[in-house]
Amino acid sequence: MAEITISTADWERLKLKVERKYRELSEEDLAYQAGEEEQLIQRLMTRLKRNREYVVFTLKKGLVNIDNNRL
Repeated sequence: MAEITISTADWERLKLKVERKYRELSEEDLAYQAGEEEQLIQRLMTRLKRNREYVVFTLKKGLVNIDNNRL
């Protein structure tokens, strides 16, 4: 069960932040549909070679201040 919920509108903005920070990620890595948070987390864990806590923390951090450009 994913520890985070991301709306489709928020994902569009968060995706830009993630793309800027991790330029090696492809469109496939960042593919997301509402309700598929778990699949997104798993893909990012694999591609970034990071643990679950790091990926979830990064996504949550981006959502907290969705209006600014920092991640």
